[in-house]
Amino acid sequence: MRATRGAARAYILTAAVGALLCVLPALGTGAGTTPWSTVGLLTGLYLVCELPGRCPFFGSSVPIGAGSFFPLLLAAAFLLPPAAAALVAIPGSLVGPVEAPPATARRVWRTAQLAVTVWAASSVHGLLGGAATLGGTGTGPDRLPDLPYALLPACAAVLAFSLVLTALDGSILVAAERLPVRRAWSGLLSRSLGPHLVHGLAGLMMAVLWRGPYGPLSALIVLLPMYISCWVFAQYHREHAAHRATIRALVQAVDIKDTYTRGHSERVGQASVLIARELGMDQGRLEVLRFAGILHDVGKLGVPTRVLRKDGPLTPQERRVIELHPEYGHEIVRSIGFLGEARAAILHHHERLDGSGYPYGLSGREIPEFARVVAVADAFDAMTSTRSYRRGRPVPAALEELKRCAGTQFDPQMVRALVRAVGRHGWSAATAVVTADEAMWRPRREGTAGGGAGAVRGLVRPRPPDGPGTPGLQPSADRRR
Repeated sequence: MRATRGAARAYILTAAVGALLCVLPALGTGAGTTPWSTVGLLTGLYLVCELPGRCPFFGSSVPIGAGSFFPLLLAAAFLLPPAAAALVAIPGSLVGPVEAPPATARRVWRTAQLAVTVWAASSVHGLLGGAATLGGTGTGPDRLPDLPYALLPACAAVLAFSLVLTALDGSILVAAERLPVRRAWSGLLSRSLGPHLVHGLAGLMMAVLWRGPYGPLSALIVLLPMYISCWVFAQYHREHAAHRATIRALVQAVDIKDTYTRGHSERVGQASVLIARELGMDQGRLEVLRFAGILHDVGKLGVPTRVLRKDGPLTPQERRVIELHPEYGHEIVRSIGFLGEARAAILHHHERLDGSGYPYGLSGREIPEFARVVAVADAFDAMTSTRSYRRGRPVPAALEELKRCAGTQFDPQMVRALVRAVGRHGWSAATAVVTADEAMWRPRREGTAGGGAGAVRGLVRPRPPDGPGTPGLQPSADRRR
């Protein structure tokens, strides 16, 4: 919604009309049956949860983005009729902050979206008799909630909540950003359903306490730990986003300095993850290994630009300077704590299994596991990528070359893992083409992730072909890899 297009405005208006139709029964002839005290209290609580986002005092420490404190909205869906539940979402959504313009359109959209979503969840909960399962309908034992049956309508309501919310999210992306329908909805439900179920259970607990013998006060006591848990979850995501921004900034700096390998770092990260999955590494290590692959050449920031961009063969002194880049890279990232094992991979990814590599001449199992993975991924992408001074090798030929050098230059286990992974998944990311015929300052065009097919690189300098008789995987073959 960078500039609200006509289709997006029409869609937002339609959603707003739909939200109005959802809340009208609570304001019209059925208003006398609406539990206004519960509506007012829940609306006020939701408003209080969203207001910190508008207060400069809180800054970036606001627990979660506006319109996203879903446990309270789901509690409203469980406790109230559909029209009344939809009303709860409106004030908090209208006053919450927005991250980008146009602010008015975004607020109206968010308000309409949440009102319709909560209405749908409350409708499903009511159709399945969810209100009766919460207890509070009589005295003594009759006031107890009907567990575990209460979980059935609650989970069904959460599923409806998630389905409607993701459907609306995907639709606005199609209307405002003109994304293809399949891409707009891809992964939305699978990513959101789990968190929404957790929010639903918290909302159910709040609703049960609200209807219990101690009334709303007991539910309010539960609200604070729920809000803190959301804050912790949001802090984790902010920290993760900061990590990714740090990685992105470092990679962009390397790409600007050494333009002829632009996109290489991302592809090495992808190939490293393919190898690691074949080895059965756990998910936490996979992410760190991907960072290692992406940042393996960050030490080039310490190499003089004239050496990186030199046409023709390097002198022995210039080669020694190039071979310092793993140590430079390690110095750059050594204080970045979240990189963990990736730092050792950055330092040792040019070591060879026979001990003839650099910078320290490690051999065999002395070389860290991550470094052995990245070494194979690095060489594979260097061989299969077409550059201005030579065409890339076919993938089968590159894999055969890796097999030939396994046991001397590369760890055979890592080579076998890459061969299996490429056989299973293919390798379509290594199609970035940089030719000597391109204009020197042609603007870059977006392609596939990591600089894939269709990407046009800027400031390309032609390079001479590899020298005759030079093995494809020796350090001198692709001397700036």
